[in-house]
Amino acid sequence: MATLGVNIDHVATVRQARGVGEPDPIAAAVLAELAGCHGITVHLREDRRHIQERDVTILRKVVQTKLNLEMAATTEMVALAQDLLPDQATLVPEKREELTTEGGLDVITHQESITKAVESLSQAGIKVSLFIDPVLDQIEAASKTGAPFIELHTGEYAGAKSEEEVERELARLKKAAAKAVTLGLRINAGHGLNYRNVTPVASIPRVEELNIGHSIVSRAVLVGMERAVREMLVLI
Repeated sequence: MATLGVNIDHVATVRQARGVGEPDPIAAAVLAELAGCHGITVHLREDRRHIQERDVTILRKVVQTKLNLEMAATTEMVALAQDLLPDQATLVPEKREELTTEGGLDVITHQESITKAVESLSQAGIKVSLFIDPVLDQIEAASKTGAPFIELHTGEYAGAKSEEEVERELARLKKAAAKAVTLGLRINAGHGLNYRNVTPVASIPRVEELNIGHSIVSRAVLVGMERAVREMLVLI
């Protein structure tokens, strides 16, 4: 069974909208763990649009399960991660103008710099995952960086409109996961997953972890964080 990592970025988004101290993503993380999630995920973006260094520093002390830090593969962010020491670092592409992460890393083009980041993080005792599209060539390139994990980008699957599109994208994810297994990679998945589409992805063999944020935080606004997390856990 896949485990659940709850991304609390958008709790911080609401806080930053007013520039005040609430809602506090630390409280959200505590409630998510009490509800039974298996990890907390945050994306410390270079523009600090939601999660702040203060948040990650406190989360490192508070989180009892696993702290997964999403981050760009830059010198600045690698140095911060080496200081903060999350349990896992997930390297993601990042553009300042995007609303949310729009796709996976281009490991083929940036293999040298990504490999360097993986080495630096691994030396600090941090497990590394690469957020990539379900593209076989990218998976092969990822296997050469030394990262033990990949996180399959599920955005195209989540955004599919017709039943035919959904099945096609699900098949791509399954094929990508199978390829990763043959290369000795461990598999996570995430992006755009919600209460309606998560179960088929959770059922893909060898997918270990699902990272889900926006959908859970959106539901938590209406029913509370603990209930929102528990309902997602039932589905996966």
